[in-house]
Amino acid sequence: MKTKEYIRPKSLKPTQTHYCPGCTHGIIHRILAEVLDEMNLREKAVAVIGVGCSCFAERYFNFDCIDVAHGRAPAVATGVKRANPNLVTITYQGDGDMTAIGSAEALHAAIRGEKITSIMINNAIYGMTGGQMSPTTLIGQKTSTSPYGKKAEEAGYPVRFVETLALQEGVAYAARTAVNNIGNILKTKAAIKKALQAQIDGKGYSIVEILSTCPTNWGVSPKEALKWIEEKMIPVFPLGEFKEI
Repeated sequence: MKTKEYIRPKSLKPTQTHYCPGCTHGIIHRILAEVLDEMNLREKAVAVIGVGCSCFAERYFNFDCIDVAHGRAPAVATGVKRANPNLVTITYQGDGDMTAIGSAEALHAAIRGEKITSIMINNAIYGMTGGQMSPTTLIGQKTSTSPYGKKAEEAGYPVRFVETLALQEGVAYAARTAVNNIGNILKTKAAIKKALQAQIDGKGYSIVEILSTCPTNWGVSPKEALKWIEEKMIPVFPLGEFKEI
C-alpha cells in the first residue's frame, strides 16, 4: 500500500491553529502556501491582511505579512506594489472586510488595474465579531443581527462581488471556487495559480473568491457545514472563472 508523506510547505509555519473546528481557513492557508512554494515566490510574497478571522494569518504564513485597518488591504497592497513592482502582493480578506467596509477600495483597485491579487474568503457572515449579517449573507439566513432571517427588502440581496469586479477593464482574472470537497480544493489551487501568474505577467488585477465554512456561527457541525456550502451557497454564488485574459 502506497502512502504519501505530509510535508509542510516552506511558506507555512509549524503553528497550532486558532480557528474554530471545521473552519476551512486552514485549508486555504495550506493551498496558498503550496502555490507560493511551487511557483518559487515565497521570498517575493507580501500578504496584506484585513480585519476578520484571518487577521492572525501572519502566525501561519512564513513570508512577509502586513495587518491593516478594516477594508484597506487593496490600498495598502497598491502602495507596496507600486513601491516595488518585483514583489508579489496578495490581499487576504473576508467577505465583510472586502464587500462592506472595503468595497470602494477593492472596486477602484480593479478599475485602476492594479497588479495585485486578492483572495476573498466568503462565509456569508461576520465570523470574528459574533456572526453578524454581511453583504453576502443569504436571503432567509439567520445571524445575530438578523435573528428572523435576512430579508431582501430590508438589507438587499447577497452581493456577487467577483462578477462585479470581472466587468472592469482593469481585471485580468476573476474566479469563484470552494473548498467543500477534494475536487473543489484542487480547482481553488489552480485558480490561485492563475491569479498570481496574471500578476506576474503584468496583466492587471486578479481575484479569487473562495466559499468557506463557518460552522460556529452557522450553528451546524463541521460535516454539515460542507453540505451547507454545496446546498445553500453554491446556488447563490455559482463557481467558475468569470474572466481570464
